[in-house]
Amino acid sequence: MNNKILGIVLVVVGAALATWGYNVYDAAASQISRTLSGDTPIEAWAGMVGGAICVLVGISRLK
Repeated sequence: MNNKILGIVLVVVGAALATWGYNVYDAAASQISRTLSGDTPIEAWAGMVGGAICVLVGISRLK
């Protein structure tokens, strides 16, 4: 039972984290920064990759 609850929490937190990372990536300041320097903010990568990892771990806990 605890594994299922933990899995659900991880999936929800992972989805929220990935969404936050994408919002940072798609923000106007980030687009200007990418245009001028070609660099993507580390917060965007951390959010999207961390969110994906949380979702995958959460799904594995649900099985």
